[in-house]
Amino acid sequence: MIICLFTVIFTLTNFQIFKLIYSTKGIVLRTVKYGETSVIALVFTELFGVQSYLVSGVRTSGKSGKAHLFQPSSLLEMEVYHNDLKNLQRIKDIKWSVVYKNILSDVIKNGVALFMVELLQKNLKQPETNEYLFHFCEDALLELDAADDGITANFPLYFSLQLAAFLGFRLQNNYSEKKNIFNLQEGNFFEENLVSLGYISPEISYYISELLKAIHPNDLREIKMNHKTRSSILKIMESFYAWHVPDFGSMKTLNVLSEIL
Repeated sequence: MIICLFTVIFTLTNFQIFKLIYSTKGIVLRTVKYGETSVIALVFTELFGVQSYLVSGVRTSGKSGKAHLFQPSSLLEMEVYHNDLKNLQRIKDIKWSVVYKNILSDVIKNGVALFMVELLQKNLKQPETNEYLFHFCEDALLELDAADDGITANFPLYFSLQLAAFLGFRLQNNYSEKKNIFNLQEGNFFEENLVSLGYISPEISYYISELLKAIHPNDLREIKMNHKTRSSILKIMESFYAWHVPDFGSMKTLNVLSEIL
């Protein structure tokens, strides 16, 4: 009887452990050093939303060192131990999901990718599953990696405008000859005499409308803007998110992005 009871307990325990291991894709948002050889990585996962992982022994030399996998914007295939009651999870195994051709080596594309992951980090504050958003972000990073210069220059604007829809505050492109002023608070276009707060010039509002028409990143190639206009729209989108997202703060990557674009 004792042997049978032990067998049942052992079997159940192993079953529970097995159920704690999941395969999921992930996008690295941020990594900080922990101890001498470990890191804590904030990862946006396909299955569990944003999660923090303690990864031991990756900051070592030789084949066992995998710190390079945890660069911000990296796309990963992960086997993870997951427990909803824990704030810090563990990784069983990890590898590249996709090896970028350009993002980690090209200064401009890397700057755009860092902007994208910082924007995600500031918006995704709860570990909620959102597979549609994950797939959008994954596709966006892959499109950025393959983009030409004309697309890359407008890519952070496209991403910040499209992201809003997945977060529940979609921007409405009701632009017209009369409604030619973009309103930050409402996220749509008003007649000039009806707007009291969040006033955006007609010229900049026009380009926001053109960007909202872009269905695919390839459409960005046809939208011609100068450095000053791009920088202005980036600042507008920072203000837009700060208006809608509590404790959004300011974006560290914005100044760098304004310079390199």
